Amino acid sequence: MSGDAPAAAGLLHTVPALAETFQHRIGSMDPGLRLTHVADPGLLARAIATGVDDEVHERVLAHVRHLASSGAQAVMVTCSSIAESAERAALTVDVPVLRVDEAMAEEAVRTAAEGGGRVTVLATLESTLGPTGRLLQRLAGGSGIRVRASVVGGAARARGAGDRHEHDRLVAEAVAEAAAESDVIVLAQASMAAAAGSVTAVPVLESVSTGSGRLAAMFRADPGTGEGKC
Repeated sequence: MSGDAPAAAGLLHTVPALAETFQHRIGSMDPGLRLTHVADPGLLARAIATGVDDEVHERVLAHVRHLASSGAQAVMVTCSSIAESAERAALTVDVPVLRVDEAMAEEAVRTAAEGGGRVTVLATLESTLGPTGRLLQRLAGGSGIRVRASVVGGAARARGAGDRHEHDRLVAEAVAEAAAESDVIVLAQASMAAAAGSVTAVPVLESVSTGSGRLAAMFRADPGTGEGKC
């Protein structure tokens, strides 16, 4: 990476509407960071229908390579359902590739370790529970942290029908119900972030804020060179 190159990052979305969400959030953290967005809804459709298979891995890698060749000094995959494809892609390209839920998961594990060790993961899609749950278990190691995961019934259907209010209501209701048995609640999908403001007695984490913060921090840390920085 050249110190003379303008700071630039790429984002891969499976929900096109999230491009504007991340543009606004990251732009508020680092107005000088140039962002390039790529949206491929077919990736999520494939993950839901058949799981995250070789085709998904290959398509994610192709998008990451395209973004890197277009000048992105780091790439973030904003869909937790295909986050493990981001980790695979990171092994074969020369720029950092971030999974959007990693910073959130790290914070969840820290928070749970300071409390009773109970993490509840909420998702609106079954396909997201596995990747986020496995990440949390990996980060927790042998610490004794307990991860409970569930799907918010009806929320995906409401969002698919364009009823964002009902989607957010159902997620907020699930958050309130989970609070009694949790030390920290994780909203596994970026599309759930608007419901994170639900009033509960425990922290509610979402990946738009934590993922955007992780990406912006990489550029603030060293905009020129450095391992793991851009």
